[in-house]
Amino acid sequence: MMNKTDSLVHSKLSTKFGPFDVKAYSSVYEDFPHLVLIKGDISKQQVIDVRIHSECMTGDVFSSTRCECGDQLDFSMQWVQKHGGIIIYLRQEGRGIGLVNKLKAYNLQDQGLNTMEANIHLGFHSDPRNYDEAIEILNDLNVRKIRLLTNNPEKINAFDHSDIKILDRIPIEISPTADNINYLETKKFKMGHLLNKLKT
Repeated sequence: MMNKTDSLVHSKLSTKFGPFDVKAYSSVYEDFPHLVLIKGDISKQQVIDVRIHSECMTGDVFSSTRCECGDQLDFSMQWVQKHGGIIIYLRQEGRGIGLVNKLKAYNLQDQGLNTMEANIHLGFHSDPRNYDEAIEILNDLNVRKIRLLTNNPEKINAFDHSDIKILDRIPIEISPTADNINYLETKKFKMGHLLNKLKT
């Protein structure tokens, strides 16, 4: 568990979406900190728009079409650039199973398993992520009321026993494609994600 003193550095970051303040917070991986992108003076905002984004190298960096992670991150950066707020980039690749196991899960998906079944086959929970460190980061930033950018009810539930109140949910729905439709259907019908663009 991280402590409030684990903020490592504060800098500026120019992006194709516009400039952000960036802070790094220690994670369990020494050279791979959690990153926080901030737009605007959040100390003057009573309610902050917040995106908690789990690292997805294949989607965020290499634009994989097997998931919608990269598109969700782009949406979040544009949203926060326009409206102000915070993006927390958590180092929990592959829903917390790591990049190598994620690629192994890809192979199992190619053999017919869905994303949940593949994780379980590899000996993991279907989604072993947790969001305690994101909540601690928000506490360190003195954030108390938020609008959460998410489709994932587990992220909402993570705040149940925190001092941070979720006042609203902002959906991030990316239109399905032939490459990710099965993945998105698993998220909605097996994992309970709030994806209204997918019909039963």
